[in-house]
Amino acid sequence: MKTREPEYLPPAETIIEQTGRHVVQTLRGAGLALLMLGEAFLHIRSMFRFRARQQIFQQMYVGGIKSLGVITVVGMFTGMILALQTGLELRRFGLQSNIGTAVTVVMLREMGPFMTALIIAASVGSAIAAQIGTMTVSEEISALEIMSINPVRFLVMPRLVALMIMLPLLTVFTNIVGIFGGAVVGTTQLEVTMTAYFDNAQLFAQNKDLYVGLFKALVFGIVIATVSCHQGLTASNGAVGVGQATRRTVIISFLTILILGYIITRMFYRL
Repeated sequence: MKTREPEYLPPAETIIEQTGRHVVQTLRGAGLALLMLGEAFLHIRSMFRFRARQQIFQQMYVGGIKSLGVITVVGMFTGMILALQTGLELRRFGLQSNIGTAVTVVMLREMGPFMTALIIAASVGSAIAAQIGTMTVSEEISALEIMSINPVRFLVMPRLVALMIMLPLLTVFTNIVGIFGGAVVGTTQLEVTMTAYFDNAQLFAQNKDLYVGLFKALVFGIVIATVSCHQGLTASNGAVGVGQATRRTVIISFLTILILGYIITRMFYRL
């Protein structure tokens, strides 16, 4: 009886090899995403064409106007929570009138752009990744290239410009709603008059806090657009790949927003 030769099995990867492979893939993906971002910036000059303007306005509506409901609720309760937690501690020292400063500075500098970016990344960013990913796996992207239509100019650039415009605007709206929510808590639960709240906020809040927050919002908009579009364009394996691209979009966006938020704050506010 003829014996069957054992099949060749490749050696299992060690932990170091797996780690190295993941690091190389991550760096490669980051490099490709940055190249795509640079190409999208080069195509911004084409935004003055009628077709491009129409796409940008459509993305601004989808990414901004349709998100106002969620942003209103999140911004309001963010300001209310900040005012309540800060006011409870300040009241122990008789300084609850200073909650106007605490809420305003924190909202302008950090929580306004941060919460807005998280909402947009979870809702708009995931939707962009799913939409472009579906186009990729169904070979619509290849069809665009066959028709000599640049996918970066046609798909990425309008979404990038729209989020760069809408994130700062939505951040301003979140700041206003959050500060007003803090005023409601201060008036109803901490015995701080509305006049004292806003006078205290204007006394210590600086224009720099607003500018830093808006700069963060601009950077976060670029991050969300870049990550979501790149994940969509690199999706594969059908519906499963689209779901994985959507999941990676949210995770990578959240982590990048957290890291860049700290770095930007450290750059502008040195100890």
